[in-house]
Amino acid sequence: MIPVSIAFLLFPNVTQLDLTGPAQVLSRLGNAKIDLVWKTLDPVMTDAGFAIMPTATFGDVAQADILCVPGGLGVIGVINDNVAMDWVRKMGASAEWVTSVCTGSLILGAAGLLKGYKATTHWASHNQLALFGAEPVKARTVFDRNRVTGGGVTAGIDFALALTAAIRGEEHARMVQLSLEYDPAPPFDSGSPEKAGGAAVADYMRRIAKLAPNREAEMQEAAVRLGFS
Repeated sequence: MIPVSIAFLLFPNVTQLDLTGPAQVLSRLGNAKIDLVWKTLDPVMTDAGFAIMPTATFGDVAQADILCVPGGLGVIGVINDNVAMDWVRKMGASAEWVTSVCTGSLILGAAGLLKGYKATTHWASHNQLALFGAEPVKARTVFDRNRVTGGGVTAGIDFALALTAAIRGEEHARMVQLSLEYDPAPPFDSGSPEKAGGAAVADYMRRIAKLAPNREAEMQEAAVRLGFS
């Protein structure tokens, strides 16, 4: 198999499943090397309350076949970090596949990597994609040329299986799915705003507003600062 290098952006307050879900799937591409990249090799705290160890720094990784950017509460911090954004732009300019999961697409967008591309993100941030010149599409996984974006959190597994099929073929992707026993049967049918209902959506939005009270305003300010509007 042709070797494949994969670089995940790791950052403070990342949603760990945005990263670890697709990382587990993509690790089974065969002949694959995965790096979790941040400024230093110090542990990086996730929004789940535990840390993940980077495997490389920005200076160590200058190119990869796949760039993958996860999301989480720390997204606006990354967008406001010139060093991190310069690395994302540099990697995105040469990667064969430029990808994201959840609100990681907003980082790609802020880096100028989704302008004119169809993309998706977590449903609660969907309207923010257009701030950066992307065309929002409501789907679990969206392919547009070499841009591949996954929806919220658990969609990262679907995204990674679809990307695996694009790289290694459907038969290989099906075997990876079998090896992970990925056969979802959730106990509740509330995994989307449409299914969960208005009361649950409103409660979720109230909780997010407490965790990130200025999220939309900060994203709009970032778009203006970066010259998108």
